Amino acid sequence: MELYLDSANLKEIEEGFKLGFLDGLTTTPTFMVREGIMDVDSTIVKLSKMVPVLQIEALGNTAEDVVKEAHRQLDLGLDPKKTVFKIPVSLEGLRACNMLRKQDLMVNVHLVYTLQQAYMAMHAGASYVCPLVGRLQDQGHDALALVQQCVEAVHHYGYDSKIMFSSVRTTEHVRNAINIGVHTITVPLKILKGLTENNFTTIGTEQFLSDTRLMTVKVKEAINGLNPLVSENSSLKDAIVKMTEFGFGCITVTNDDGDIKGVFTDGDLRRLLQKDGEHILDKKIGSLEFKSPISIDANALLNDANAIFKKMNVDTILVTDNGKPAGMLDIQDLKKY
Repeated sequence: MELYLDSANLKEIEEGFKLGFLDGLTTTPTFMVREGIMDVDSTIVKLSKMVPVLQIEALGNTAEDVVKEAHRQLDLGLDPKKTVFKIPVSLEGLRACNMLRKQDLMVNVHLVYTLQQAYMAMHAGASYVCPLVGRLQDQGHDALALVQQCVEAVHHYGYDSKIMFSSVRTTEHVRNAINIGVHTITVPLKILKGLTENNFTTIGTEQFLSDTRLMTVKVKEAINGLNPLVSENSSLKDAIVKMTEFGFGCITVTNDDGDIKGVFTDGDLRRLLQKDGEHILDKKIGSLEFKSPISIDANALLNDANAIFKKMNVDTILVTDNGKPAGMLDIQDLKKY
C-alpha cells in the first residue's frame, strides 16, 4: 500500500519526507489557501523537487481546459513521470482523464462519493480513484463499504486503477484501509506521526534502554562530579557543614595521604547525638570508629551498582578510583539512567 502525505504546509512536508519512505504528496487548493500561499505555481515547482511524486489539481470547465492546465503546469518544469493530475469526477473530468492517460500522464479522479462514480473513473483509465472517507462519514454514509466495493471492482474487472483512501481523520482509518486492502492512502502529518505510537511499546522501549544503560554505562559516567571529602583532622561540626554544602547524606573521611578512612553518614550523626549529646560536635571526626564503607570501583557498570543498592538497602555508595575516593553515587543518579 502506497503511503502519501496530505498537506501544503512546507514545514510539515519537510518533516514528513525526512522519513525517507513516503511515496508522494497530495495537496489541494484549499490546503494552499489555509497556508496563505499566494504564488501557487512557484509552490508547486518547489514541492515537486521535495517529494518523489506530487499530486496536484488540474481544473477547468471542459476537458480541453483541464488538459491545457495540466500541460501548463508541466511547462513549469514538472517531471511527467513524477506528477499526478487530480481531477474532480464529472463527465468532462473523466473525458480529460482519458485524454491525459492516452498521453501517458497520470491522473487521480477524486471527490468520489459513489460506486458509480468510481466505476466511471476506473473505466476512463484513472491511475488513482479517490473516495473521501472522512467526508462521507460526516454525511452519515458507510464510507468503508464504498471503499471496499471500489477495491473489489478493481480486482474483479481487472482495472489498472489504484484505490486511494483519503480524507483520513484518525489512525483507525489507516487500520481500516489496511484491512480493506486499498492500494494507496494519503494522510495528514499528525495522523502519520501517531501510527507508531503505543503505550506498551513506549514502556517496553524505555525498559530496554534502561537495562542497556545498566549494562554499558560505567559508574564514573553517572556520578555528578561532586566528591564530598573531609580530613580526619576536621571537627564533627565542620563535617556536618560539608555534608550540608554538598547536599549528601554522607561524607568521605580521608587521612593525610588522601586514603579513605571511612564514611560518615547522617545516620551516624543521629546515633552519636542520642548517645553522647551535643558536646561531641567539637570532636575530631578522625577519632570516631568507622566501618568498612560500601564502595564500588569507578569503572564498574551501573548494573553492579544497582545490585549493591538492592542488596545493601542504601541510598549512597562510595565510588573509588585506584583506592582513592572519586565521588558518591546516589540512588537518584542511578534512576536517571
